[in-house]
Amino acid sequence: MKYALVTGGSRGLGKAICLEIAKTGTPVIINYQSNETAANEVKTMIEAQGGQATLMRFDVSKPEEVENALEAWQNEHADDYIAYLVNNAGIRRDNMMFMMPDADWHAVLDTTLNGFFYITRKLLPKMMQRKHGGRIVNMASLSGLKGMQGQANYSAAKAALIGATKALALEVAQRNVTVNAVAPGFIDTDMTKELPVDELKELVPMKRFGKPEEVAALVGFLLSDASAYITGEVISINGGLYT
Repeated sequence: MKYALVTGGSRGLGKAICLEIAKTGTPVIINYQSNETAANEVKTMIEAQGGQATLMRFDVSKPEEVENALEAWQNEHADDYIAYLVNNAGIRRDNMMFMMPDADWHAVLDTTLNGFFYITRKLLPKMMQRKHGGRIVNMASLSGLKGMQGQANYSAAKAALIGATKALALEVAQRNVTVNAVAPGFIDTDMTKELPVDELKELVPMKRFGKPEEVAALVGFLLSDASAYITGEVISINGGLYT
């Protein structure tokens, strides 16, 4: 059986993506770092709509935790594999660079970029060995395409993730594994609640923030068989902002 793993799946975009994947009948593994209550709420919602979900706790920025959690899962599921991976986990530590502590620079890159590396490296061999290959979707950002003031760390992490997406897509294309990135603009989640929403809406041609479900629908398409000939792409979903 093929499973899906969504990192940072307990809230925001991760939650919406988990719910979207579950609609297809694919069992979803909800990764979370600390908020078990929120992760359980997502699991309950998936089961209420007839889907299957399990929780997997680890910090994506810690290679030992990633290795141990995924190794344990694979040992328990010898005949199964994680065919769908959404690298969604990410954090923000915004500040002007001249005021940015070392810890905030490293924390953002460790979670977004190194987390992608640790998890994807671990899961790729199984994807490449299987006839049906796999799908990888990396959650990038408008910030990684354009750069945003006060987000040198976040922009750097997301831009690097975009570069890694394009390179990896070339490496695994012949093994029927696709690798794409989604770059949301302003989406109505916990991560954007502290922003000046009314002011930023005026910058968006559609005059609104996007919905997590709209991003999840795009991710769901990129994980589907219908997207089998799409790889190495970065798809923006931003209401027309900076197109």
